[in-house]
Amino acid sequence: MTQRAPTLAAALLILALVGRAGAAPQTLGASSNEPRAFGYTVGDMVTRRIALQVPSGLRLDEASLPRAGSRGRALELQRVALRKSLTGVPEELQLDYQVFLAPRELRVLEMPALVLRFDGSPREQQLRIDAWPLTVGPLTPVDPSPREGLGELRPDLAPPMLDTAAVRTRLAVEAVVLVLLLAYLAQVYLVLPWSARRRRPFGRAWTVLQALPDAPDAAQRRAAYQQLHAALNALAGEVLFEPGLARFVARQPRFAPLRDELAGFFAQSRAEFFGSGPQAGDMRWLVALCRRCRDLERGAA
Repeated sequence: MTQRAPTLAAALLILALVGRAGAAPQTLGASSNEPRAFGYTVGDMVTRRIALQVPSGLRLDEASLPRAGSRGRALELQRVALRKSLTGVPEELQLDYQVFLAPRELRVLEMPALVLRFDGSPREQQLRIDAWPLTVGPLTPVDPSPREGLGELRPDLAPPMLDTAAVRTRLAVEAVVLVLLLAYLAQVYLVLPWSARRRRPFGRAWTVLQALPDAPDAAQRRAAYQQLHAALNALAGEVLFEPGLARFVARQPRFAPLRDELAGFFAQSRAEFFGSGPQAGDMRWLVALCRRCRDLERGAA
């Protein structure tokens, strides 16, 4: 019994101390473990811890806690953590803020004040947690140095030079191809038709006969007949007379609609050159015949 007495006394003392330490406070209160109030820049996290002393009989209304994600102009509440005892009594409130302000000069901000509501006996109570200041500085000073290149304004960068050799080569090749294509089209649609018109027999004859007056003299009449004879001979490849007209039309079927008119031309020409005298009259029929021959010749080109 003598040896057990000190052991029993020590156990009773420990239980008394534990009882006193676990006893509920008599009044509602809080003590803050505040972060440092200086040295922050944009993006930094700031943690505020508030130790709560809650008497028995009071219960925290958690709707009065601040909501995470509520963003102000400078600070955003990222996380709200409430630590409770084994019996469910709130013991510590932790608030994590993030700085979203990048000032050009030193600024003083405040973590906002809180008002926590508690329900229960003997009455409903409120606990105010005052605001806490902190300073936020710029990432770099406005004018870090008067040295060139370190001021607020800097000269514009020159635009990067692009290698355009491949583009210029392609454009040159395309330009050459375009010129060759235009030259070919001009040759086909301009030069060749113009040259062919100048080489066509009836085209040359029409150039002369269209200037023939309505009442030509004998020399002009015979020259007109000779022009049309020359065109027929050139197109037929031989000296063409009326007996060879059928053979000519067979080789040049496009002139078949003018067979009778060509036969009349040979008859008029024979009378002009081998008749008893010069034939007077209007020569517009000869000019019209030459024009129709020219049109048939042009249409076949």
